[in-house]
Amino acid sequence: MYISALRITNFRRLKSVLIDLDGDISILVGANNSGKTSTAHALQLFANPERGDHFTIHDFNASCWGALNAFGEGEEGVTPSRMSLDLWFAIQESDLHRVLDLLPSLEWTGTEVGLRIEYAPQDEAGLRKRFLEAKAIAAANARPTTGNTPAYHPLPRKMTDYLEDKVLRAEYELRYYVLDRAQFDDKYVENDPDYKPQLLTPEKGRSGKDVLGRLLRIDVLNAQRHLSDKAGGYRAEDLSRHLSRFYSRNLKKREDDHEAIRALSESEALLNKHLAEVFAPTLERLSQLGYPGLANPELVIKTALNPVALMSSNDESTKVFYVLNPDADEQLTLPDRYNGLGFKNLIYMVVELLDHHTQWMDIEEDRPPLHLVFIEEPEVHLHAQLQQVFIRKVQDILKITGDDAVVYRSQFVVTTHSAHILYERGFRPVRYFRRSAPATDQTSEVLNLSLFYDAAEVGTRDFLERYLKLTHCDLFFSDAAILVEGNVERLLIPLMIEKSAPQLRSACLSILEVGGAFAYRFRTLIEFLGLTTLIVTDLDSVTAPLPTAAVEATGAAEATDQEQAPEAEEPEETEEQDEPALSGKACPVLTADAVTSNYTLKTWLPGHTTIASLISAAEGDLVQVPTATSLATVRVAYQNAVPVAWNSDPVPMIGRTLEEAFALQNLKWCQHTDRQDLGLRIRRNDTKTLTQLFECIHKRIKRTDFKKTDFALALLGQDPRSWAVPRYIEEGLKWLEKLIFPVEVPPPTLGQPTPGELENVAPAVSEVEA
Repeated sequence: MYISALRITNFRRLKSVLIDLDGDISILVGANNSGKTSTAHALQLFANPERGDHFTIHDFNASCWGALNAFGEGEEGVTPSRMSLDLWFAIQESDLHRVLDLLPSLEWTGTEVGLRIEYAPQDEAGLRKRFLEAKAIAAANARPTTGNTPAYHPLPRKMTDYLEDKVLRAEYELRYYVLDRAQFDDKYVENDPDYKPQLLTPEKGRSGKDVLGRLLRIDVLNAQRHLSDKAGGYRAEDLSRHLSRFYSRNLKKREDDHEAIRALSESEALLNKHLAEVFAPTLERLSQLGYPGLANPELVIKTALNPVALMSSNDESTKVFYVLNPDADEQLTLPDRYNGLGFKNLIYMVVELLDHHTQWMDIEEDRPPLHLVFIEEPEVHLHAQLQQVFIRKVQDILKITGDDAVVYRSQFVVTTHSAHILYERGFRPVRYFRRSAPATDQTSEVLNLSLFYDAAEVGTRDFLERYLKLTHCDLFFSDAAILVEGNVERLLIPLMIEKSAPQLRSACLSILEVGGAFAYRFRTLIEFLGLTTLIVTDLDSVTAPLPTAAVEATGAAEATDQEQAPEAEEPEETEEQDEPALSGKACPVLTADAVTSNYTLKTWLPGHTTIASLISAAEGDLVQVPTATSLATVRVAYQNAVPVAWNSDPVPMIGRTLEEAFALQNLKWCQHTDRQDLGLRIRRNDTKTLTQLFECIHKRIKRTDFKKTDFALALLGQDPRSWAVPRYIEEGLKWLEKLIFPVEVPPPTLGQPTPGELENVAPAVSEVEA
């Protein structure tokens, strides 16, 4: 038996979310404030009320507040809001005797049973009556503004004011209902909105709380694990600690009382032996996670029996030590505070997990068959490899053996911001929390990536999984993604963001180097996630394919031209084509009848093949808007026309690649002798026309000895205020900035150029056009 799904309703930003769970482990991912931690809190509050935590008015989804206040004012047909958790259990025939209380009828057949836990008012009429009485008392004590005295109006004025703190706990209660799977669709939503589930009451048998307690135990390992060491000084010191301190400072020490010391020594040796036996399984489990490893000290649990320790019940007379020389006769040990936070976190998690597991297995009567373990952010302080080892081995740590393995089961839910944990497990266990698009709508949706895995084309799916493993992709934790052509764009985009769209520095962006030939492979994943995406790619113009008979003649003519062309003595770099049958030889953008070899531009956005149609594409053709099947907003950015001047009036020109577009946008700046290391300066450039200069730059960039990464690194060494971002990239970044930050905020002033420095900045496009 295991939990196959849970649906949370009206709890915080989880207005109505379905979370499908794998039988062994599920991994919850998503951007910050998307609802992952709220899921853990919901499980604790609904299923473990005895822990002492309580619901508050702020646990209601923001959309519920209006209904609560409307109910308080007596609006017709309005009922007070409720929160609920639906738990669906996948069962086998051997589990039937355990879930008899959850069978909706004697005719039930199936593999899932459901239990709803609802947080609802005990007495709706009484709730409104008591609120109106409290509101009337508050109004009677209100005072208007008089002179310099401000107005005073005590609470409650609205129902949400009334339900603060203890009042909510007095007015609301948990109720338990049996759910009939036949009344729900594939998304676990009622087929009939008027469906009324069966209420579990003690009069009809065991209470709902007892039924749940005999089926499920939930333990949560929270993200805040308080690993730092703190010194003394707390005021909550008891009398024993004061007496211990007084003894150590003032009373006679008994160092010369060897009888007492010998007795303590013998007791210490026996107790250390006992501790070693008790903790041996725990230390063995730690070794499965690679601890201590080659360079880390071994662990040992030791006691320190001495008169001072015995005087204090609070003193840690049993501690964790690290053995520096385990093979020596006389071991050197250090206290646990001398180890790093990473291994402290690892040890803490393992001990806590084993402790929860042991408490569950030690239940002798009516032990629940299912133990759900919720682990928040296990990656805290752990380096990448150890994160992978932990998520790989966590099930082995709590492995159930023997006859118990047939009856009992541990199920894990892990929240994480670690791409290392994510790619270690693959797509199937991932559940992606997607925040709603409007910032004012505090809701989320949960997507099951196993559905994407099963539906995606095999080649695309395998490519994405391998890519994630190689790049430690952080796509699942981002506000938006930028897919870039290559290494040059990946290196320069952060700097271009700082120059053109500085607000984006406050967003969580994932910049992925995917290339024009492979960006389209991310389409299905981006559309499935509904992730806002900017694609920065190249026009990649090539000559149109020629008939076979014409190829040889064309090749001979090109060979003759190369012999006579200046600056082109070196062999040109061979253009990699993803579809050779549709592409010819790389050529300048404005070559007649040129086409693109960029598969993304041809098959995704804007969906055109000829360069002429790509250049003339309207803004709407570059953007994919959300639809019923895809919530993703996607825009493509590729080279467009910019006015370029060189010893003449400006002429519109278009680059084929980022390097060409940058050279055209900053032509005079690139041709200066101080920028020789960029690799774009052409010798004797002052003797060339604009057309000749651009032809030389085009051929220079195509040459095999032109290192694009060297160009990017050299550009990073230049003053970023002295050059302009290529227009197409700037337009794309500003589009993304406006989409993520609809309300414009003033850009930061840090690092702005001085008036003297402004003279060296490349002119903006508008200035060139003027």
